[in-house]
Order: sequence, then C-alpha cells, then structure tokens
Amino acid sequence: MQGDQPINAVLITDVLKVGVLVRNWTRKDELVSSSVISEVVKKLMDSEEGDEVGKRTEKFGNELREATADGGVSRIELDSFIAHISR
Repeated sequence: MQGDQPINAVLITDVLKVGVLVRNWTRKDELVSSSVISEVVKKLMDSEEGDEVGKRTEKFGNELREATADGGVSRIELDSFIAHISR
C-alpha cells in the first residue's frame, strides 16, 4: 500500500467525504482487526455520519454518471482528446 493510496484516502475521507478512515496510514504495517472493521461498518450503517456519507456518495455518483454520459463534460473532453490524438 504505497504510492497514491495515502493521497486517495485523504481525497475520499477528508476532501470528498464519501468514506471513512479504517486505519491511519502511519500504522500501515499493522493488521486491521475484525473488531475495527465491525465498528466502521456499524458507524456507516447506523449513525448520522454514515447517513451523511451515504447522501454525499449518492450525489457524487449521480454527478459522475452525468459527466460521463453522452453530452456530459467529461465525455466531451475525452472525445475531444481522442479526436486530437487521432489526427
């Protein structure tokens, strides 16, 4: 677990807030116990924080689908890039 994974964890948990941290990256060599996983799952399934994460995740997913659909901004940019390199 190296490279971009710590940055991705910050993006998901602190910036986009569509996930929760299971273990701090400074403790990357430690095994995550089943009790820790259980606590995180319970937190996501049965708490106000979990509800908020779910709502943000759903909103983010909808925006992503719109951006990548025909006519979406990401799709337009990708098509433009492909057209440029295909000349």
